[in-house]
Amino acid sequence: MQIKKLMAGISLTGLLLLGGCSNNKKADNDSDVKHVGVLQVVQHPSLDKAYKGFKKGLKEEGYVEGKNLKIDYQNAQNNQDNLKSMSEKLVNEKSDLMLGIATPAAQSLANASQDIPIVVTAVTDLKAAKLVKSDAKPGKNVTGTTDMVSIERQIKLLLSIVPKAKTIGIMYNAGESNSKIQADLATAVLKKAGVKVLIKTANSTNDVQQVTETLASKVDGIFVPTDNTFDSAADVVGKVVKEKKVPLVASSVDQVKTGGLASIGIDYELLGEQTGKMAAKILAGKAKPADMPVEKAHDMKLVVNKKMAKALGIDPKSIKAPK
Repeated sequence: MQIKKLMAGISLTGLLLLGGCSNNKKADNDSDVKHVGVLQVVQHPSLDKAYKGFKKGLKEEGYVEGKNLKIDYQNAQNNQDNLKSMSEKLVNEKSDLMLGIATPAAQSLANASQDIPIVVTAVTDLKAAKLVKSDAKPGKNVTGTTDMVSIERQIKLLLSIVPKAKTIGIMYNAGESNSKIQADLATAVLKKAGVKVLIKTANSTNDVQQVTETLASKVDGIFVPTDNTFDSAADVVGKVVKEKKVPLVASSVDQVKTGGLASIGIDYELLGEQTGKMAAKILAGKAKPADMPVEKAHDMKLVVNKKMAKALGIDPKSIKAPK
């Protein structure tokens, strides 16, 4: 009887030990899953593509959603209160890394945590946005990719399309620091070329149509920097400039595809992919944001909206990328 009890005790102990091993194995598996929090300022094609590319970049480096990667995606829909609360949520969930898509989202995440590694994309000037100490040596917990394009080349492109232009319009949301930086650069280039500049701003997508109609009736051409508000209302802009017969050059390729004429711009999916590969190095412990230089887009290309060109009476083949 005592022998049977002893054997039963040994068996029970063995089962408990096996159960413990099983639980430890599960815990180890859980610890292998990387948690990434994503905050996007608003939904529109360029930023959506940046997020798509980010996931692609991670996947190419071995981080697969549903396998060893968990992503908590948050979209603030251009609401400041949402940005703050969503940033706090991602921090409280103890993300291994966070992604900020566009300047307001990036700044919100950086304000919420100075410890969790943060990568950003679709941000024009990380230093001006106080996200890094410098592009070469970020020095903080933030790094990423910039969507800054050559504003001088964009303006040269526009002036090559309307060589006799006396007045060029610029429109953007003054509340977006990245847009203002580009608008100021464009203004300087145009003034140097002896062209008058007329600037109009919109506070929200509700203002875009009126702003575009007002500006289009007074200028020979329009430049739009990368701007979340105008990107979100690209179709509205397109209808107005087509009706007014005014060529529009934009920094965003997606703005052009929907409602502009031409751009020497960025493919945001490829930019997001670059960012994803940077994030993978951080997740793997191979690098820290403080030591990772900010990266520019690897490829920029001339994009022409042929339908818009024909609607404006312009031969698409006549539009060439300036040096």
